Amino acid sequence: MSVYTTLSDDQFTDFCQMFGVSFAKAIPITQGIKNSNWFIQTKEDTADSPSYVFTLFEERPPEDIAKMATILNRLKDTLPVAAPLAKVAPDTKGSAPTKDSSPYLIHHEGKAITLVPCLSGGHPKQTTPNMCYSMGEALATLHNVLQSLTPAEDYGVPLYPWDQVRDRETQFMPADEAQLMNDIWQSYEQLPLDSLPKGLCHLDMFADNTLWDLENGNEKLTGLLDFTEVSVEHYVMDIAITINDFCTTWGDANEGETVHFNTEKKQAFIEGYQSKRPLSAAEQQALPVMLAMAAVTFWLLRLNVIYYNREQGRTGDSIMVKNPDLMKRLAAYHWNQVGVKNR
Repeated sequence: MSVYTTLSDDQFTDFCQMFGVSFAKAIPITQGIKNSNWFIQTKEDTADSPSYVFTLFEERPPEDIAKMATILNRLKDTLPVAAPLAKVAPDTKGSAPTKDSSPYLIHHEGKAITLVPCLSGGHPKQTTPNMCYSMGEALATLHNVLQSLTPAEDYGVPLYPWDQVRDRETQFMPADEAQLMNDIWQSYEQLPLDSLPKGLCHLDMFADNTLWDLENGNEKLTGLLDFTEVSVEHYVMDIAITINDFCTTWGDANEGETVHFNTEKKQAFIEGYQSKRPLSAAEQQALPVMLAMAAVTFWLLRLNVIYYNREQGRTGDSIMVKNPDLMKRLAAYHWNQVGVKNR
C-alpha cells in the first residue's frame, strides 16, 4: 500500500509528543501494502533528513503490535532493527487503549501507532551473492535468538487462512492456473511437516524490507524492517520466502517478461544461513516444494489485496498494488524444478 489513513499536522504533533519527539513534517512512504507509513522530520532535523518512521497499523490489532515491540527489543542487540520508542506521556489524544498494556503503542480509532528510529542505508535495487550470504546469516540469527521467547505462540500472530483465499480465488482463475496452485498445495501438504523445525519467523523478508550500505563497494546490511507478520511457522518456509525475493530478478509481467531465478544467489544464501543454523536433512529435502509454496502464498496475498481494495473502494495514486502474476510465474518455475528433480 502506501497511505490509507489521513492525519493532520496537529494530530502528528500530538502523537509525536507522546513519544517525546518534536514534530515538524510528515512525509508519506509509498512502499508496502498493509500499513500507513510516514517519515517524521523533527524540529532538530536538517532538510530531507527524517529521524523516525511513524506507522499506523491498518489491519493488525494493537495486541499483535505489542508482541512485535517485544520481539524487536529482543533482537536489537544482535541484528540491525528499529525498536519502537516508549511513550513519555499518556495516550490522551487517541482512542482508549485496548487490553494490551504495551508502553510502545498509542491508539487512533482502535488502531495502533508506533514511532521507531530511522535506520541508515537504502533499499537495494539488485542483490549480489554476497548480500544473499549476509541475509542467510541474518535470518538464521533471527531464528536462533527468537527461540528464547517462549512459548513462541504467545508472541507470534496467527497465520493467515490462505486456504480460504485459495478457495475463493481459484473459482475465477483460468483452469491451468488453478491446477498449478492446487498441485503445489497438495505437494506441500504431503511433506513431512511434523518433522520440520518451527519457531518465530519473519515471513516477509523481501529486499524492500531491508536496508544496506552499498556505497564505495560496501555490501553491509544496516536494517531489517516490518515485523508485523512474525508468526510461528516452519523455518524452511521463512527461508523460502526470503530466497524467492533475494534470488529473483523481477521482470514486467504486463510486458510478458518472465522472472529470472538465480541459483548462485540461492546457494550463497543457504551457505550463509547454515553458518549460523545448520539445516536438517528434512528441511533440505523440503526446500524445493517450499519455494513453490512460498510463491503461491504471495501470489494469493497480492490477489487478496486487490480483492479487499476493490471491496472497500480503495483507489487512487497513493495505493500501490504489486503484480500477482510475477509470483504466479515464480511458482510455475519452482514447480517445474520440482518435476525435473523427481524425473
